[in-house]
Amino acid sequence: MEPNDLELVERELKALLPEQELRQAELIQSMRYSLLAGGKRIRPMLVLEFCRLCGGDTRTALPFACAVEMVHTYSLIHDDLPCMDNDDLRRGRPSNHKVYGEDMALLAGDALLTMAFETMLSDRAIALAGAERAAKAAGVLARAAGAYGMVGGQVIDLKSEGKTVTLETLKVMDECKTGALIRAAAQMGCIVGGADAGQLTAAERYANAIGLAFQIVDDILDVTSDTQTLGKPVGSDTENSKSTYVSLLGLENARVKVEELTETAVSALSCFGPKAESLVNLAKQLASREK
Repeated sequence: MEPNDLELVERELKALLPEQELRQAELIQSMRYSLLAGGKRIRPMLVLEFCRLCGGDTRTALPFACAVEMVHTYSLIHDDLPCMDNDDLRRGRPSNHKVYGEDMALLAGDALLTMAFETMLSDRAIALAGAERAAKAAGVLARAAGAYGMVGGQVIDLKSEGKTVTLETLKVMDECKTGALIRAAAQMGCIVGGADAGQLTAAERYANAIGLAFQIVDDILDVTSDTQTLGKPVGSDTENSKSTYVSLLGLENARVKVEELTETAVSALSCFGPKAESLVNLAKQLASREK
């Protein structure tokens, strides 16, 4: 990743959702509260970096990078609601519904989801990427966010509470709930950047590996970290009687699995050569993160 990529994304997100004195001003405030709350911005960074690796201009990919972050943010707002995970903290401060109420938080999530597609299919995005690439990237994100992706994974998660599920069920759930959006980000960057089939396959392998590793690290941190460090409640998996990689594999075996997946991710990038060093570093950083 280039040093100013994060700054570009933050500036673009603010520009796409400016504060306005409208009748629905509270909705805009609620959307901005979560969208502009910082975070790792992994998904938009993947869009930009894979676009760059495939020979594209990151400015072309910027609307698509912001769109995937909007979808991610909507999912976090909804995940925290009492009808879902019922979490009061997100990124070290009160969850959206604790500040704006459940009704406004629900609508803020809905609005961010739809704004993502408005952003990708805007005149500006189409002028930058071309209609065919913009439509293809939007289609990838739509599938990743829906019943066969993130939402479907959340359903499996909810239905698994209080049950001991198999490792295969857990893997499918996490590939949908967490992995689908990470994979979509990599694919979208490739599409906008004009990737060939080999580059797209490599990007998918990389994203699949870091996506699953990311979730396993989350499971590990849920039992080894604390609320202050993570900025969100810990121990919720145990409280909700959820099966995790730690509960099924044990702590040490879960850590070994993260190492194996990180090696898979790094090897997947070989076709890009030294230009992929930043993505290699990202995979290693995500494997060793503490929050």
